[in-house]
Amino acid sequence: MASLETAAEHERILREIESTDTNCIGPTLRSVYDGQEHGLFMEKLDARIRNHDREIEKMCNHHFQGFVDSITELLKVRGEAQKLKSQVTETNRHLQENGKELTTSMEELRQCRVQQRNIATTIDKLTHCLPVLEMYSRLQEQMRAKRYYPALRTLEQLEQTCLPKAGQYRFCSIMAENIPKLRIQIRDTAMSQLRDFLESIRKHSDKIGETAMKQVHKHPETLGLTEFSRHLRFTSAEGPTRPARQKGAPAAIRAGMGVNPLSEHDTGILDVEDEEEEDEVPGAQDLVDFSPVYRCLHIYTVLGLRDVFENYYRKQRRKQARLVLQPHSNMHETLEGYRRYFNQIVGFFVVEDHVLHTTQGLVNRAYVEELWELALSKIVAALRTHSSYCDDPDLVLDLKNLIVLFADTLQGYGFPVSQLFDMLLEIREQYGEILLKRWNITFRQVIDQDNYSPIPVSTEKEYRQYTSQCPFQDPELEKLPFPKKLPFSEFVPKVYCQLKEFIYACLKYSEDLHLSSTEVDDMIRKSTNLLLTRTLSHCLQYAIKKKNVGLAELVQVIINTTHLEQSCHFLEEFISNITNVPPDTVNATKLYGTSTFKDARHAAEAEIYTSLNAKIDQFLQLADYDWMAAVPGGENLAASDYLIDLIAFLKSTFSVFTNLPGKVAQTACMSSCKHISTSLMQLLLDPEVRQISMGALHQLDTDVKECESFARAGPVAGFQGDTLLLAFSDLRQLLDLFTQWDWSTYLADYGKPTCKYLRVNPHTALIIKQMLTLGKDNPLQKYKMQF
Repeated sequence: MASLETAAEHERILREIESTDTNCIGPTLRSVYDGQEHGLFMEKLDARIRNHDREIEKMCNHHFQGFVDSITELLKVRGEAQKLKSQVTETNRHLQENGKELTTSMEELRQCRVQQRNIATTIDKLTHCLPVLEMYSRLQEQMRAKRYYPALRTLEQLEQTCLPKAGQYRFCSIMAENIPKLRIQIRDTAMSQLRDFLESIRKHSDKIGETAMKQVHKHPETLGLTEFSRHLRFTSAEGPTRPARQKGAPAAIRAGMGVNPLSEHDTGILDVEDEEEEDEVPGAQDLVDFSPVYRCLHIYTVLGLRDVFENYYRKQRRKQARLVLQPHSNMHETLEGYRRYFNQIVGFFVVEDHVLHTTQGLVNRAYVEELWELALSKIVAALRTHSSYCDDPDLVLDLKNLIVLFADTLQGYGFPVSQLFDMLLEIREQYGEILLKRWNITFRQVIDQDNYSPIPVSTEKEYRQYTSQCPFQDPELEKLPFPKKLPFSEFVPKVYCQLKEFIYACLKYSEDLHLSSTEVDDMIRKSTNLLLTRTLSHCLQYAIKKKNVGLAELVQVIINTTHLEQSCHFLEEFISNITNVPPDTVNATKLYGTSTFKDARHAAEAEIYTSLNAKIDQFLQLADYDWMAAVPGGENLAASDYLIDLIAFLKSTFSVFTNLPGKVAQTACMSSCKHISTSLMQLLLDPEVRQISMGALHQLDTDVKECESFARAGPVAGFQGDTLLLAFSDLRQLLDLFTQWDWSTYLADYGKPTCKYLRVNPHTALIIKQMLTLGKDNPLQKYKMQF
């Protein structure tokens, strides 16, 4: 059974060897040697080979005659082939000899065709390369000329159009590698120029602002226009340019005329031409070249970095705004300090306004308004702080005019400035206080320099000169011949003129504040009221209360204040005339001058009364009564010397009171008499006086009679009957009671309205009776004991 399987396996292997490619026979033979019967296999293989040899031999025997015939045919063909070869060789030789010229011509033709093809290829390549080279040459020229914006455009065209068409060449690769570097160089150069521009306008912003403010000052009719910057929207191959300057043309017209390219080297500030006409204020557009901004904006836009540029520009300008808005510490010392501060701010916002209207989004309205709000708050704060240090009204007035010009300039560019005008009203309060201080000094000087004497006038010219300075009409005085005297002193016309000067000073500040006539009138009247009720009132009090002021001076003060009080009506008319507001307008502020001068006059009157009493006290201090004097004999007693001198002084004093209002003189005279009576009563009741004799009472009675004689003489006109004697009635009744020893009448009528001694105080009478000393021989002694 095993041998049958082996034989079948060997048969399979043999068939496989016969049918399989020799390259794959290896695995088959390996299977034979892997088995145990390879010897038997070799025997079968030899038998199979012998079988195949026998088959081959049979086949060869079968085809042998055909093979022999084929050999014979081949031998015949060989001879013929030799002949053909000889013929072909000869023919080839003849052909080669005959086609040699043609071959040469064909070679030449081939070479020519190759050259033509090379030339065409070269022309085609040059057609694509020459624009690249020309454009690169132009780029190099633009870079050397620093025309960066066109260079950037050339770079873009070179990269996107020309280089792709040129093909893969080494020089194209070098150019392509340099393009990013050139872009970075252009970007950095443009940014450097922008930095130079920003630094330059920061340094020259005061000049720009000064020019803009001069335009508004010289051409106020341009307010409300957006000025030159709104018209500058010019571009060229070089990018934006500024308008060409047209000599003699207005700024607004120059802005709309032709343009000239600017050099890339400009820093942004252009010098004013020397040949500029003197009466023409150069426009700010004549000073500023904005091309670095436009150029840098366009370059960054082309580079796709517009947002980066916008953020950088706004950040830098915000930093510059903070520097511009920071005032110098000594700005308040001179007007020039304020002017430089305002010029810088105006210059800054003129530039921003121009950029806003010419760059299509580099800055927007919200950004500019935000900057202005920041600036406005800082400006107002700075002005409030620095103006508070100022004590010169002229400087404050100049500052106000400068702020108005500053506000009008910026308002012309569309910036809201209402806060500035509100602040000007605040500064006006400070200005008013400074004016009050200055006029306080002026009034003090007028008071100190016044001679407190009526003004003498010797000619009609002098008379009209004084009456033109202050309102005064006196028909009786005008009838008198020259020389004559005005009732008031130099104080009146000087004060009245100073009041008008103060009103003019207030009016100057109110100009250009866009206030109505009613508002101006109200402000002036309120300020004038402060001047009258506070400053002038204090100065009048100073004149009244100052040391060494005499009664004559006080009398003249009363006369002066009376005339000033009468002039208040003319002062109101004066204010109405300069403000064109009728004085009877509803809610119009009235001047308080009348009450001011009345108060001053009353104070002067009180001071007169006080001064008179003080002078009377000085005389009374000389009184030296002998309280234990004996009763005089038959001779008449004489009044005391001090009292005679006092009466003489009062007579001379009251003679000066003739120009005073009647009631003042009467009140002064009555007050003096009452003071004398009261003082004599106090002398009599002095605690140091322990005893009094009848002789002393008789002497005091004599002095009182002298006083009564003075009162009866009427030292001041206007008293009716014996009104002035009532000042001595208390003392008179008391002395009559003791000198006449009329106690029975006193006791009998005591308490009755018709009592003879109604003004005698019982307590006073008791004190004097207790102090009274009568001699033993005096017949009144018994009455004293009985009483």
